[in-house]
Amino acid sequence: MADETTDVQKTEADAAPAATPEVKRTKSKGGRQVMSGIVHVDSTFNNTRVSISDQQGNILAWSTGGKLGYKGSRKSTAYLIATDAAKKAMSTYGLREVEVRIKGPGAGRESAVRGIAAAGLEITLLKDVTPLPHNGCRPPKRRRV
Repeated sequence: MADETTDVQKTEADAAPAATPEVKRTKSKGGRQVMSGIVHVDSTFNNTRVSISDQQGNILAWSTGGKLGYKGSRKSTAYLIATDAAKKAMSTYGLREVEVRIKGPGAGRESAVRGIAAAGLEITLLKDVTPLPHNGCRPPKRRRV
């Protein structure tokens, strides 16, 4: 009978180590802390995209008008879009200060910056990175009549 109890104890001991790696996998998620980052605001006439990255360019959080459920012209309203992305990055990664890089001609440029500041992020640099053509497009061929 002593042999039977030791067999039972061995099977319980064998089962215990298999359960511990699963717990470790779930714990390690989201442990990264990023203190400063870059906010990329891409503002077009139809939509506004806000993505937050670390200094190397790895995306931490993002948001767009369509993701928040807006359709049509409301997709260009950037205040809530920027606030949503900033809160995600702050809660997940502990982000505190950011550089803001604005790109595009859309209406949501200034309101996105206000939304980032309202979420509680400290803005250290504000930069316009809209691409400008050096000499423009090639003109069409001369008209023959």
